[in-house]
Amino acid sequence: MNRRTFLATAAATLAASPGRAADPKGKKVLLRSSWQTVNIGDIAHTPGMLSLFEKHRPQDEVTLWPNALSPEVETLLTTRFPKLRLAKTKAEQDAALTACDFFLHGSGPGLVGAKEALRAKEAGKPYGFAGVTLSDAELKSHRDLLAGAKFVFTRDGDSLKALKATGIAGPKMEFGPDATFALDLRDDAAAGKLLKEHGLEPGQYLCAVPRLRWTPYWEIRDTVKPNPKRSAVNEAFAERDHAKLREGIIAWVTQFKRKVFLVPEMTYAVERLGPLLYDPLPAAVKPNVAVLDRYWLTAEAASIYAQAAAVASFENHSPIMALAAGVPAMLLRQPTDTRKGQMWRDVGLDRWLFEIDDASGKEIAERIVEIGRDLPAARTIAEKAHTFANERMAAMVAEVG
Repeated sequence: MNRRTFLATAAATLAASPGRAADPKGKKVLLRSSWQTVNIGDIAHTPGMLSLFEKHRPQDEVTLWPNALSPEVETLLTTRFPKLRLAKTKAEQDAALTACDFFLHGSGPGLVGAKEALRAKEAGKPYGFAGVTLSDAELKSHRDLLAGAKFVFTRDGDSLKALKATGIAGPKMEFGPDATFALDLRDDAAAGKLLKEHGLEPGQYLCAVPRLRWTPYWEIRDTVKPNPKRSAVNEAFAERDHAKLREGIIAWVTQFKRKVFLVPEMTYAVERLGPLLYDPLPAAVKPNVAVLDRYWLTAEAASIYAQAAAVASFENHSPIMALAAGVPAMLLRQPTDTRKGQMWRDVGLDRWLFEIDDASGKEIAERIVEIGRDLPAARTIAEKAHTFANERMAAMVAEVG
């Protein structure tokens, strides 16, 4: 599944879509999303989806059924979307399920809201999945749930291929990008302070984002037990992986005399920005490299990415947030990551995707320099990918109802 295939059929698909015509009365949509707040990408799923409804289905009334929201994230959502309804308590969730016309499982790493989707199915509510990655285990254990959906839009072509290979029939099954591609949150005031504090010039700096091969949730949540095997993998590959990104950082600084901003996507990464990316850099490069010494929220991060020259990341959602603003972004994919990284190929960005075990630091550095040497051309590529993602997301939300 690739961008060219979809472009060839996009117009026909939209024209034939039974959900394309807007319901003038609107639908009551119950959105199951907001999986966690320790990752700016998981925060981003929800405002991205809400932005799609605002743009393409403004007549609908959307109620969000979230996992626990921090006060800061709740304020972020309700400030940008003042009409948003929240179902945080069991009573509110039960009432919202009873009242809804459609249950929508939002973008995520899998069927995170499978239990609630099953409740919707049992209540006789139409339901669908919008922008999810699917594992083989989920395809097996949730076969009936998927088969009963009106649609299943996967955010990567590998998940779509695996879904179709199961022989499940019934739902519409297509590529539907992660809703983060529709993110338009901004906190330009906070971003402006950061740029001034670190001497960063808009449109000239590279953002670099680290990631361990296994997210150490045992460091984040008391309820998660330590995993010695995964810790060992992290320890074995952390330096090997990030040394390759450091080559790109060094090339950016030495070739263009521009600055680099080291930033986290997840809370655990804050304390690793130094050891993995900054500390090993040559002394001559360090004055041009700034480090964010705290976690941040999605709006502030999106404003920083929107003003960057480019983003290079081991995490998936920071580069998506950059592309949502038309900013060039490279994904360095680790083999322990899920199928989701395939989405870079699906939106036509094959040359900006590097399988980290197969790529050298030299190759990554050369691609970063290529982007930096002709930023207008790179932005054209980024905007083309974003336009395609927008087309697919419009088709995705058109099926609600």
